[in-house]
Amino acid sequence: MNNVRTVSDTKRTFYSLHTRPINTIYRRVVEELMVEIHLLSVNADFRYDPIYALGVVTAFNRFMQGYQPERDHESIFNALLQATQQDPQLYQQDALMLQAVAQSLPTPELISWLSQKAPHPEIDGNLQLTLEAIANNPNFKYNRLFAIGVFSLLEFSDPELVKDEKRRTEALKTIATGLKISDDKLNKDLELYRSNLDKMAQALVVMADMLTADRKKREQRTQQSSTISPPKEA
Repeated sequence: MNNVRTVSDTKRTFYSLHTRPINTIYRRVVEELMVEIHLLSVNADFRYDPIYALGVVTAFNRFMQGYQPERDHESIFNALLQATQQDPQLYQQDALMLQAVAQSLPTPELISWLSQKAPHPEIDGNLQLTLEAIANNPNFKYNRLFAIGVFSLLEFSDPELVKDEKRRTEALKTIATGLKISDDKLNKDLELYRSNLDKMAQALVVMADMLTADRKKREQRTQQSSTISPPKEA
């Protein structure tokens, strides 16, 4: 008997946990992320790791930027992870831990550590074991969210590096080689990620312009109606 949860099961669980409606422009983002996490969670080769968690948290935060009401952020994130039978607190804790690591190290040392060239004495040994496990696992389930986690580490360490195509490409190639993953896949996934962020930002600008134009029209109608004099009594 097949007891593997389906995407439909996960979606039903999500909407039972987060019952408030989700703004249209963001609903697709949430559901695509939900499906991606679901498919990984039921894959036999997938193993959770903090870099993947950082990718999930970063992708959610970046794509949900500007979401209103802001108080729904936490509810949506928690429901997203709980619906896929994951622990949202673990994801947040591991993401914050790696962010602190990236911001505390000089970028060359971070790249050296990520690429398995040299262990770093100031980094938790369990993280070192995680990297070794990834590099030594021929069945490592590479995924887009892991790629976003790697990118986020570089971005937290040196925001200017990720804007420089040459330096970014070199860093990603070094890391991919050390972890024995495809730098071609890594770069393609990150190009798509950055492109989608740009599209989302553009969509939000368009939406803001439409809301501003609609508000001005309503204000004009209100002003026009207030200037119309009432009919004189006979």
